[in-house]
Amino acid sequence: MGWLWAIIVGLVLGLIAKLLIPGKQHSPLWLTTIFGMLGAIVGNSIARAFGVDSTRGIDWSRHVFQIVAAVIIVYVGDMLYLATLGKRKQRT
Repeated sequence: MGWLWAIIVGLVLGLIAKLLIPGKQHSPLWLTTIFGMLGAIVGNSIARAFGVDSTRGIDWSRHVFQIVAAVIIVYVGDMLYLATLGKRKQRT
């Protein structure tokens, strides 16, 4: 059941990140979900490093770290996806 929650959290984080990034992103939904999952993992690691990985109630600080990491990963990942897509179109 943990993998299902990872996919759901990745999808939500990826979509939030896409909403926060200005302009159009070209990466498909499955790739955005993977980027969101990576953002959750990186955000949790950063929160753990700052000592805020588990608090009472809702872990708002951990979620902020996750969203910031997801925005960065979606932005960079989309740029790489677009560059790869452009190289593919040039060859054909």
